[in-house]
Amino acid sequence: MDGDYYSPSGTKRGNDDGMQVNDGMGDSNDAKKAKFDNQANGPSRVVHVRSLPNDAGETDVVQLGLPFGKMTNVLLLKQKNQAFLEFEDETSAINMVSYFKTNPAQVRLKSCYVQFSNHKQLKTDSSNSLNSGVQFALQAAQGLLGAGGGGGGHGGERTVLRIIVDNVLYPVTLEVLHQLFSRFGKIMKIITFTKNNTYQALLQFSDPVSAAAAKDSLDNQNIYNGCNTLKIDYSKLTNLNVKYNNDKSRDFTRPDLPSGDNGMDNDMGMGMGAGILGSGANALGLGLGGFNFNGNQLGNRMGGGMGNMGGMGGGMNQGGGGGSGTPCILVSNLDEDKVTPDALFQLFGVYGNVHRVKILFNKKDNALIQMADPSQAQQAITYLDKARLWGKQLRVAPSKHQLIQMPKDGQSDAGLTKDYVNSHHHRFKRAASKNYIFPPTSVLHLYNVSTLEEDDIRSLFSQYGTVKAFKFFNNDRKMALLEMSSVEEATLALMGLHNYQVEDNLHMRVSFSRSTI
Repeated sequence: MDGDYYSPSGTKRGNDDGMQVNDGMGDSNDAKKAKFDNQANGPSRVVHVRSLPNDAGETDVVQLGLPFGKMTNVLLLKQKNQAFLEFEDETSAINMVSYFKTNPAQVRLKSCYVQFSNHKQLKTDSSNSLNSGVQFALQAAQGLLGAGGGGGGHGGERTVLRIIVDNVLYPVTLEVLHQLFSRFGKIMKIITFTKNNTYQALLQFSDPVSAAAAKDSLDNQNIYNGCNTLKIDYSKLTNLNVKYNNDKSRDFTRPDLPSGDNGMDNDMGMGMGAGILGSGANALGLGLGGFNFNGNQLGNRMGGGMGNMGGMGGGMNQGGGGGSGTPCILVSNLDEDKVTPDALFQLFGVYGNVHRVKILFNKKDNALIQMADPSQAQQAITYLDKARLWGKQLRVAPSKHQLIQMPKDGQSDAGLTKDYVNSHHHRFKRAASKNYIFPPTSVLHLYNVSTLEEDDIRSLFSQYGTVKAFKFFNNDRKMALLEMSSVEEATLALMGLHNYQVEDNLHMRVSFSRSTI
């Protein structure tokens, strides 16, 4: 023990911070890709969490530790985007660090890093009582643990919540629910429906602790200021049976499910959901300012208030900051020898219109991508985080930046920054563009290929791997399906061949598909 201590306000004496990396644009948190040596810091009942999002609170940190045992103190260093979590016993801390070695921790959709602290206990300045935020977070956690995971009795084994939305003044979608509830844990399935003219949903978490935390925190809270009140109880169901992935139901463990008979797969809000998230995410408080538990509303930073909800397809009020309020995302763990702005434009363009791409000069395995609006940025994060590319697993998270600056006139950045605002190759040229959006898959949907022969198409795609199967559509030869031997090969082929010029003024379009050949 080196005698360091911490003030209740989070002022740190001494050094437990380790390495810091700057992304080249004044954001020292987005581009952290820390390499920790937990052998240097032996086991301790104090766990050190790094690279937290700017809007993280004590409750977020406590929820990370909730499954592992009783916690006795938490210290949030907000300016450093770090926190320390103290357990009652060392075994709980060891289990937490061990778990997050193989299952990267996430707080509000941002990846965080967990290691042992070199302190054996948390010492705070002369205050005899913890601040209210710490007290609330720890008391809520102890309440959950004391109730066997919440709900009392059998509550500890329940993972399915029944959600009723009362006093609805603004539309609620599956995507809105997913963003609100995913901060408490991994969501497996959601089914939404209307019963007795009331919007309801069944939502299944991967574990009972997450379900209990979500129920305890969100029951009787308002999604919007003064309206859309959540009423949450446990469902008698133990497992949800989802048949279709569309705007009414979703099985996040089965991306291969069909979209059903509704004629359009509104994955992640490309219909009404995108309008709501795009124009009103700051009003929702989705991942912005934490939950205002005392004020009985979600999100205590309204970022312009309900006035943003007027034009459903309008622009996002970006005054509130925070992950879900920015069109910019940070991509890390790229292959710096292969990545180019054009390659990222092609891949991320599947999920929205890419306006600018910046590969970081001093850390070329990181890039910033500016999408057209925050809902498209969130869409790209949802589908591409942890996708494999060039033999690596991508990490995709919100950036704190609102835009990417282009180099000044006469200033060269070696072609690492590129503007695509006026590109003719955007997929979402109209507000209501009906693009079928899926996560990366090994099967690709090809369009505008009627003038090509099968051998020509196979030859083109074989540059990126092995073509396993191919077929033209029976009733429309300008479309075809092509299967690569892996999802990663299909991803590379899409990046290389989408917008491939077939003839004058005719370009091949390549998309991911859930179909089978």
